[in-house]
Amino acid sequence: MSRPRFSLQLLLFVAFAPLAQGQGTHLWTQSRYEEFERGHPHGAAIRSDGSIIPGPKLSLVSSTPSTYIWALAADGSGNAFVGTGSPATVLKVSADGKSTKLFETKDLSVQAVRVGGDGSVYAATLPSGKVYRLKADGPAVDDTSATVVFDPAKTDEKPKYIWDLAFDASGRLYVATGGPAAVYRIDLKQQGAKPELFFKSDEQHIRCLAFDHSGNLLAGSDGTGLIYRIDKSGKGFIVYDAPKREITAITTGNDSGGKEVIWASAVGERNRSTLPLLPVQGIAAATATITIVAPGSVQASSSNSVVSDGSDIYELAASGAPRKLWSDKETVVYALHSTDKGLLAATGNRGRIYRIHQNGEFEDLAHLEASQAVGFAETKEGYLIGTANSGKLYMLTHAADPEASYESDVFDAGVFSKWGRVEAHSTSHDFDLYGRAGNVENPDRDWGPWVKVTPNAGDLGVGSARFVQWKAALRNNASIASIGLNYLPVNVAPSVDEIVVQPGARVNFSGQAQQSQQTINISFPSTQGSSINYSEGTNTPLSAIRDKTAVTARWAAHDDNGDELTYSVYFRGDGDSDWRLLKDGVTEKYYSFDAALLPDGGYRIRVVASDAPSHNPGDALTSDRTSDRFSIDTAPPVITALAAHLEAEKVHVTATASDAATPIGHAEYSVDAGPWQYIEPIGQLSDSLEEHYDFSAPLKASSGEHLVTLRVYDRYENVTAAKTVVR
Repeated sequence: MSRPRFSLQLLLFVAFAPLAQGQGTHLWTQSRYEEFERGHPHGAAIRSDGSIIPGPKLSLVSSTPSTYIWALAADGSGNAFVGTGSPATVLKVSADGKSTKLFETKDLSVQAVRVGGDGSVYAATLPSGKVYRLKADGPAVDDTSATVVFDPAKTDEKPKYIWDLAFDASGRLYVATGGPAAVYRIDLKQQGAKPELFFKSDEQHIRCLAFDHSGNLLAGSDGTGLIYRIDKSGKGFIVYDAPKREITAITTGNDSGGKEVIWASAVGERNRSTLPLLPVQGIAAATATITIVAPGSVQASSSNSVVSDGSDIYELAASGAPRKLWSDKETVVYALHSTDKGLLAATGNRGRIYRIHQNGEFEDLAHLEASQAVGFAETKEGYLIGTANSGKLYMLTHAADPEASYESDVFDAGVFSKWGRVEAHSTSHDFDLYGRAGNVENPDRDWGPWVKVTPNAGDLGVGSARFVQWKAALRNNASIASIGLNYLPVNVAPSVDEIVVQPGARVNFSGQAQQSQQTINISFPSTQGSSINYSEGTNTPLSAIRDKTAVTARWAAHDDNGDELTYSVYFRGDGDSDWRLLKDGVTEKYYSFDAALLPDGGYRIRVVASDAPSHNPGDALTSDRTSDRFSIDTAPPVITALAAHLEAEKVHVTATASDAATPIGHAEYSVDAGPWQYIEPIGQLSDSLEEHYDFSAPLKASSGEHLVTLRVYDRYENVTAAKTVVR
């Protein structure tokens, strides 16, 4: 099924970071959900099909002093009742944002809050696991003066945690617990009524509760991810065994045909906890230290951690098999709420609100300034949303935001660039488009102002710069389906970053050395802490064959425009003033040549990089770099003044060795074709172009002729030998 698209294109001109493209005009396109969601919507919704439309208005109602909002409820007048942690309180927040404290506890958090049919507020705390009844308009109370309607210590099972509360049509309160997993029922209309064990499970926790249209209780577990339907007598039936370990939320609604549907969200891998134990300790009953072993979703919210395998949302229809409706590998779903426009999902760890439809398509409705959105409460104006990290209360209205807008993420063209014509495609042109540009990544640091843009007519009008951003102001039924930014980068000269020269090596073009050939790797110096912009693959050693008759130069180079480069290689000897060309038109980043082309001596290599293949004649730019000095020495040393005479049972030898280019490396002698013996020069150090030798060697026989052979090496292993006979 095709859909109309709106393609906005800007011509941009930018400088510095490397581009993957090459010469000419480039296009940055945004047309997919993944691209749009990196931007900043303000009352705009991002659809999964890759379009932007006006969304509901989002506004901050209240910022609480607590780190977490764990639970949220609302009464018919639009007042919100917020259960918090760090510190643990129940706050009443009116529609104008005024906050009043109703309850404060020494427990770690208020985990669940519900408004009863009698107008009272019921709050469950963690870890004591008690449920308190509070007056909605009463003075503030604490856990010593508030009325306790459920105390786990007075039950036979003594559960450790309370995770959720729910009221049935008759006003009876249901309490979901963990350790053990159970549901208790309390008839609040009966004075002094005691909790009764309504349902018990072999799971670890009962995490969430909801009622279906027939009055059956739905319960989701943590352990193996079960969804129970529990009838009015307390008999449970497993309606779904989810692939994940924890059911985090359940809600019900109707499909397009008016039939009931159950939606449930789940998180965590089966048989494995994806997070460590919740790292929170506190004092229970003022005497014992406890550690909370919480479900994965609670741990994720408390530690601001990402659950590695994400969340799924399942749809359980009255007819047909359960199906996965929605999934995200980086998201934890904390709450669900059914509306006539779709299923709302409150998520972390990026604080997003999604609206999901029965065909699996969805809208990203809001980006909250908090890590987790953890709960909904519906009012006449819209949906209250509670968040954690940090504890805030938002309002998402039913109506579309009349001032909806969307700001793209900042685009880095890599180099200073010229911005050109704007192109746009849409099913509706009911929007205004703006652009701005700057030369630092942060738009708040002296960027140019927003400039209104007319799509498909004229250039962007923001001047030349490196970074760009666009903004759309949406009205009525506006829908932007794709956006593209055209730009022309200024040509920046290429850069030769480093050169190494390796005498005695030749690049192995075949890639395979003969068995008799030694190989050598030519590498650049360590790049740790270096500001050099080494290109991909530069740190890989270059394989070469050890060859005394060759020299290999290797270099690192890059071009910020991504242009194709060619190289010219020059040499200059010690004392010379001119550079002489060895080879031009080189396309690789190395060059091997015969050492015999250059007389023995000291040299430097210069590499000139050109972007000519990517530009019109005359527009090319070049840069160069010169290597460190290196020596070429292909001639052997010379031995002179070799003399020997007999002294008792020894032969005394003197000689001089010299080399025109490099110092003498070492020397050795042999007497009468015997083994070679290392000798040191006079002064011991072998570090000069000329060395003198004076040594005595033992003889096996004192009479007759004796052959003395001297062999001398220079630093490049060039060798010479001389002999003399002594009688």
